[in-house]
This record gives sequence, structure tokens and C-alpha cells, in this order.
Amino acid sequence: MRFVDVPHMVRWIMQDGPEAVLSGMIDALEADFRRWGSFELRPRVASHSELGVIELMPTADRDTYSFKYVNGHPGNPVRGYQTVAAFGVLAEVSTGYPRLLAEMTVLTALRTAATTGLATRLLARPDASRHALIGAGSQAEFQVLAVNAVRPVEVVTVYDVDPAASIKLRDNLAPYGVEVRVAASAGQAVAGADIITTCTADKRNAIVLHHQDVGPGVHINGIGGDCPGKTELDEEILDMGSVFVEHTEQTRVEGEIQVKDSTFPVTELWEVLDGRRPGRVGPDQVTVFDSVGFAVEDFSALSYLDAALSAPGGERFYEDIDLLAEPADPKNLFALLGEMTAQDLAGREDRSLSPDGQDRGAPGGAFAAGAGRLREVGERLVVEGVRGSGLDILQGSDDELEALLTGSR
Repeated sequence: MRFVDVPHMVRWIMQDGPEAVLSGMIDALEADFRRWGSFELRPRVASHSELGVIELMPTADRDTYSFKYVNGHPGNPVRGYQTVAAFGVLAEVSTGYPRLLAEMTVLTALRTAATTGLATRLLARPDASRHALIGAGSQAEFQVLAVNAVRPVEVVTVYDVDPAASIKLRDNLAPYGVEVRVAASAGQAVAGADIITTCTADKRNAIVLHHQDVGPGVHINGIGGDCPGKTELDEEILDMGSVFVEHTEQTRVEGEIQVKDSTFPVTELWEVLDGRRPGRVGPDQVTVFDSVGFAVEDFSALSYLDAALSAPGGERFYEDIDLLAEPADPKNLFALLGEMTAQDLAGREDRSLSPDGQDRGAPGGAFAAGAGRLREVGERLVVEGVRGSGLDILQGSDDELEALLTGSR
């Protein structure tokens, strides 16, 4: 089974850059939304607690099953954790065997932004060039790049209750040639905007965009209202324009439209792509994409990644792992306990761990540990914007990394 960890994921993204990955993923999402009826469509399975939510998001078509495990804990950053962490699986329907296990914290940020990009491509005015962002957390940079991929954005204006977050966004996007202006308020940020994206995480600051700040012809991506009791948009905004969703049943529980009754009219994105219902019908129409995230999007993102792994050179972005027990006789699982040779068992027992948990005893263990640390450094350099040296490390072969570690390079 293919396994994609965080360094693999970052290496894959940075091979061509996040802009190219987002553009490709937007197209992949559109292709899957166009065949919406071929998927099993079900709301996510959620387990709520006082501090957050843990969810499973399953779906399948005729050939492939997928699920994502994901959490949402808004208070995590103060404890040093991500608000959202995730992993996902693709499996063969015919055998039930998984073929891909992948990191999805970064991939979820990409697929959420790519879905925004798809909705913006369908609904925003073709000449939209001013993008306002409310909320500059972990999702923000991805959202900006996705919108830039589908509209000729000239300037992005951002507001966050934490000024440092806005500065972080500006600095992170500078290498990508994005002009970011920091606003002193949400109202100032959205003044004159053609596209408004709200992506906040804190339930305590529920309404971040008010109807009097929304001008004619604006397209709104409401990203942060994604669980019961959490909304970002003034309810009157929903009455001003046309509302578009991913999956109506789930969005009525979790999205902005949870404040409306079950008769409130919405259009699903696939219906626009299929030509069954209109998207934008005029330059002054206000359009709202009420995004909550849906399992088909994870299926699409995982499938897009899986296809990249199968392309020439794709083996650099994953490793094969032995996750499933497969005895010689499928009907005799117990025999597996005796099938491992003495050498196999001795090899396992010889692996000793240092206090920091790194493998030291197995052949090549010290190198593997050092290479792992080098790749972690490379990933951090890329994330922090030092793209040259970080990318060199992430793209290095094992031989090149060994040369770095031994001083022969």
C-alpha cells in the first residue's frame, strides 16, 4: 500500500508549486462534480465534544472507496496543535483492500481551497479583480492562491482580529507575487471587493460579515461556518442573493443556511455544472457559496494525488508499507504467526530506539534517522518561504542525503 507522509506531501506540492497543484485539483473536482450521481452521498459522521469535533467522511463510486478522518478544535493553536488535522484512505471496492494512506492536513487545506476556486470560477463575475479575506489562519494562503487561479485578482485585502496573522499571510504570499493589504476592520477589508472569502475558526466571533458591507455583484465564499451553531454571515446576506452549496442535507445542519428553515432555496454546485440550474445570471447578482466540505471533495483530492503517484517519477512521493496481514493461506491467519523466519524476527528485535524515538539499531538506521531530520528541516524551510535550500533537501535522493550526512558532498 502506498503511504504519503508529511515530507512526501510537501515534496509533491513543491515539485510544481501550490498554484499548479491547486489548478489541477480544481479541474479534478469539477470532473467529479460533473459525475455527482455516481457517488454514494451521505453526510459526515461527527462526534462532538466541548472542545471540538472528530469526523469521518466516507464516500465511494463503483470502483473506489474513500474516507477521511478529520478533527476541528478551534482552541488547539494555543496548545501548539493545528485546528484541523487529518488523514485519508483510498480503497478498492472489488477487494476492500486499501491502496493509499495519506496525510490530509495539508491536502485538506488544498482541497478546501480548490473547492472555493471551483465555486468562484462558476459564480464570480469574470472581471472580478479585488479579493477581500476575513480570517488569516491556516487556510488563508491556500484560499488566496485558489481564487487567483480562476480570476484576474490584482490585490487581496485581509482582516484578522490578530494583526500578526495578517502580517503572516502577507509575508507568506510575497514570494508568489501576491499584493496583500492589511485592513484595520472587516468593513474596511471588504469595501469595494468583488470577491469576499470568510474563513474564521472561532465560534465566539460568529458574524464577521454584515449585509450593509456587501455591494452589488459580489461573490462570497463562506468557508468558516461549518458546524452546528457556527456561522459567519449576517442572515440578511442569504436573502440578498443566490446561495450555492455542496450537499444540501449536510449544509442545512452545518452551514450558513442552518439559520433558515428547510424550504430556503439553494442550488447544489453540480446542478450548475450539469446545466440543470443557473449560476450567476447578471452582473449585479450577489452569489454565496456556503461551503462546509463534503466527502466527494476528499475522494477527488486523494484520487488526484494517487494519479500523480502513478505518473513517471511519482515513486519519489510515497513509500510502500506493509499495513495488512497477508498469510500464505488466506484462510489460515493464525499460521502467519509462525511464517516469519527467525531472521525476520531477529531483525525486528535488533532495532533499538534512542531516547528521542529514532531508530538506531537497524542497518541504515542512523542514516534513516538523519535523513528524516534533514527532510524535516527542508519542509520547515519551504513552509517558511526559504524555497531554494528547503526544496533542495526535500527533492534530494537517499544517496544525496547520505552524502550530506557523511560530509562527502
